[in-house]
Amino acid sequence: MATGTRTCQTCGDAASWLPMFDSLSEKLQSAFRNLRGLGKISEDNVGEALREVRLALLEADVNFKVAKEFLGRVKEKALGEEVIKSITPGQQVIKIIHDELVTLLGSANARLEVGGNPSCLMLCGLHGAGKTTSAGKLAKLLKKQGRTPLLVAADVYRPAAMDQLATLGTQVEVPVFVRKEEKDVLKIARGALDEARAQNLNTLIFDTAGRLQVDEELVQELVRLRDLVKPQEILLVLDAATGQEAVSVATHFDEALGITGSILTKLDGDARGGAALSMKSVTGRPIKFVGVGEKLDEFEPFHPERMAGRILGMGDVVSLVEKAAETIEEDEARAMEEKMRKGTFTLEDFLEQMKAMKKLGPLENVMGMLPGGDQMMKNADMEKGKKELSRMEAIICGMTLGERRNPNVLNASRRKRVARGSGVSVAEVNTMLNKFYEMQKMMKKMGKLQKMMARMGGGPMSKMMGGG
Repeated sequence: MATGTRTCQTCGDAASWLPMFDSLSEKLQSAFRNLRGLGKISEDNVGEALREVRLALLEADVNFKVAKEFLGRVKEKALGEEVIKSITPGQQVIKIIHDELVTLLGSANARLEVGGNPSCLMLCGLHGAGKTTSAGKLAKLLKKQGRTPLLVAADVYRPAAMDQLATLGTQVEVPVFVRKEEKDVLKIARGALDEARAQNLNTLIFDTAGRLQVDEELVQELVRLRDLVKPQEILLVLDAATGQEAVSVATHFDEALGITGSILTKLDGDARGGAALSMKSVTGRPIKFVGVGEKLDEFEPFHPERMAGRILGMGDVVSLVEKAAETIEEDEARAMEEKMRKGTFTLEDFLEQMKAMKKLGPLENVMGMLPGGDQMMKNADMEKGKKELSRMEAIICGMTLGERRNPNVLNASRRKRVARGSGVSVAEVNTMLNKFYEMQKMMKKMGKLQKMMARMGGGPMSKMMGGG
């Protein structure tokens, strides 16, 4: 995928943070191209492919020990009897690499523990890691999930942090407990607990002061805060660009506090991403959330399998479906699917589809979730594509409702009027209509294929297409 601005306008689930993994992804896919062509697996050709993988991991700043153990597990499984006897040994090895990468990243999404009454969550980390912003983002996410959070300004050393948290609280419409005159963190914590119980708020998010891991006095302050509030989660906020240093930071905080997981911030940057790949293996603590942009909704639960799929160029269809489900009503989606299947999809429907796509975020982010989408976009002129979509939207908006629903009535004079009204040439109107008619034909073919699959008893493909 070409680098550049990829900030998702909505949530951007697993879509906007690939710049960090561009180089790693390209190198791994290069190694895979060699593997796919292998008709027979041997120690030599597996070793050659894995040398490329090893170089890619080390260049991505993955911890040396982590990379070595990862490759050892892949090699052992790749030379196993099951792979050697496989019809497609190259593909089998790629699957092994994918599965081991998922394991390396944490196997499964580690859910947030919020069992207390109220539940307490502590955020800690170094200066500048993004704790305060992450606190605001987490509050917004938890509120969306139906919880009633209270943000607690527990950084008594930096008044600006309290002001920032108060501003974030206003933006996400979550109350903030601020006591600027108080310098005792424990007194602030007691006051916040009392406030939460009085207001019936079920989740406290403590934004603590940034510190150096060597600042023992400040670390002990965190220990006292932990002992008082007994948090369900102690989340270490780490800047993903920190690289291997992030591992030593995590180890120190874990030894001092017993962290339960981490939040990786700034994954929308162009750093190498080794921290993400090393964290779980070295610390034993899962990555629970990732910050993927500056906006408050650019924050999401971490899914190892989805991350692995994106890094390996396999896409992230699950996230795309989830995002679509958030923005498109189920009944609306079903009605649209029915129209597509029957070939009754109109220009009015097409217009609604384009509006829905915009809600999913920038085109490059949506494409990046599709298998092979990153590669398709590598040399694509995304700006040109966006402009074309905008022109198509303008042309359709220039039509009457009757013309949108039945484009067959668009004779020469009507097309001329539409072109004039939408600021394009008649030729562009004709091109757009031809593309639409081709799309209609494709939809009819897909509808027939779906019916055939249903008659054959369904199966995975049928289910994907809405059958069985």
